[in-house]
Amino acid sequence: MYILDYFEGLSLTEASEIKKTIQDLFRQTCILKVKYDPVTLAPKDNTRYNICVKHRAFIEEYLDVLGCELLHDPQENIFILSGSGAITERLSVVATKLLLILKIIYKDKIMGEGLNATVTNMAQIRKYGYDTTLITGKLSSAEWEQILGSFKRHQIIELPCPVAALSDASPIYIYNSINVFLPTSKVNEMLQNCENN
Repeated sequence: MYILDYFEGLSLTEASEIKKTIQDLFRQTCILKVKYDPVTLAPKDNTRYNICVKHRAFIEEYLDVLGCELLHDPQENIFILSGSGAITERLSVVATKLLLILKIIYKDKIMGEGLNATVTNMAQIRKYGYDTTLITGKLSSAEWEQILGSFKRHQIIELPCPVAALSDASPIYIYNSINVFLPTSKVNEMLQNCENN
């Protein structure tokens, strides 16, 4: 009953924003506090994150009915959809390797260039793939499109344009959510599995 009472007490605008936030959670798995403009890569506060903070108890209760859980990582400033009712996407071996490459790039940039340096590009991803021997062959444009599109949808990266229009030098912003999807503790395990395949 709390769910209905709470929802009915909201303005139409607030109710609509909560609906959109829940839809975004199901579509992209997580909600980040800060989003980056795809063209300028300028940071801006994400209104969906603020909705999660303000209406967290209601959203948690609503998701619980659907067999889902709303997790919050205060260190990374991210809300994550989890549980049996959440749709999970199984990554292919190539997508897993690309995710691992992005994590390595992210780590190298954070350690070497500071918190505002998590921008990469296709040329650098290919170079890391070659240098680590994780990706030695050429990927088709369809593979790039499917994998990078999936990473964008799940808030792992931000792209300035559609994947098909990316050039080697186009900036690709790597979100800190990569730490949630691929914790450092799993990197060595994944590297070992990739080497065995």
